[in-house]
Amino acid sequence: MTLQRIGFLGTGIMGGPMARNLARAGFEVTAWNRSSGKARALEADGVRSAPTAHEAVRAAEVVICMLSSGPVCDEILLGADGVIAAMAPGATLLVMSSIPVETAEAQARAAAERGLLYVDAPVSGGEKGAIAGSLAIMAGGTAEAVARVTPVLAAMGRPVHVGPAGTGQLCKLINQGIVASTLVAMAEAMTLARQGGADPLKVREALLGGFADSTILKQHALRMATGDFVPGGPAKYQLKDTRTALAHAAHLGLSLPMLALTDSMFEALVANGDGELDHSAVIREIWRANPAVGADLSAPA
Repeated sequence: MTLQRIGFLGTGIMGGPMARNLARAGFEVTAWNRSSGKARALEADGVRSAPTAHEAVRAAEVVICMLSSGPVCDEILLGADGVIAAMAPGATLLVMSSIPVETAEAQARAAAERGLLYVDAPVSGGEKGAIAGSLAIMAGGTAEAVARVTPVLAAMGRPVHVGPAGTGQLCKLINQGIVASTLVAMAEAMTLARQGGADPLKVREALLGGFADSTILKQHALRMATGDFVPGGPAKYQLKDTRTALAHAAHLGLSLPMLALTDSMFEALVANGDGELDHSAVIREIWRANPAVGADLSAPA
C-alpha cells in the first residue's frame, strides 16, 4: 500500500486509538493535541507528535479533525491562525468530530475556497469501537472526496457515504437521538427491575437475543446494574448532541417530543454535577426522581 500522510488533530479518548489504528494500517500519521502528552503517548505506536497544529497538517494529504465541539473545530481550523491556511492545495479535510450540520456546511465552503476537499464523517461506537477499529462512520461530501478518504476511514471502522457535506453530521444526530432515548429507556428498565425484586444483571441476560437486544443493552445496562460510570462517552457530550439535534429539528420546522424529553433528562444530569460521568449515568436521574429506590448517588471511585 502506498503510504498516505495524515495530520491528526485531537488525540483524546476517541482520537488516540483512531490515530493508533491508522499508524498500524501503514499510514504516516502526525498528531497534535492541546495536551501534548496525549499525542506523545502514541509515539510508541508509530505516530509522530507535532508541537503545533500547523506542523501536524503542513505535509498531510488528509487532515483529520477529532476535536471536542463545533466551536473548537472552527477555532483550530478557521480562526485567525486556522490550520486550513497551512494545508496543501488538493488535500482533504476530514472532520470526524460531532458538530452542527450548519457548521459542517460552512467548513465545506471554507475548504472549497482554499482548493481543499471536505468530508464530514462523525462516528459511533464509543471508545471500544475506536480501539477495535470497528466504528460506524457516517460520511458526507462529494463522491470524489469520500472515495479519496475511504481507505483511511476503513482503517478506523465501517464508512458509509450518506450524502453531501453536512449529512454525515445529520446522520450522527439521528444516531445520537436514538442512543440518548434508548439510554433513558434502559435506565427506567434497570430501575424497574431492581425495585421490582429482580436481579438487573439477570434481567439483562434474559433480554439478550430478543427484540429488546441492542448495543446499549449489552454495554450500558451492565454499567447501570453495576454502577460503573467511568466515562467512555461523557454525559456532557451526549447533552451537546441532543441540544444540537433539537436545534436542527427546529430549523427544519420539526417538533420531536421524545428527543425533547430525553434532552431534559441529560440537562438535569449535567446540572446535578454528573456531566463528566458516562452517559449511562442518566440512570442517576431516574433514581433522583424516585427516592424510594434508595440508590447510592455518590460517583463511583
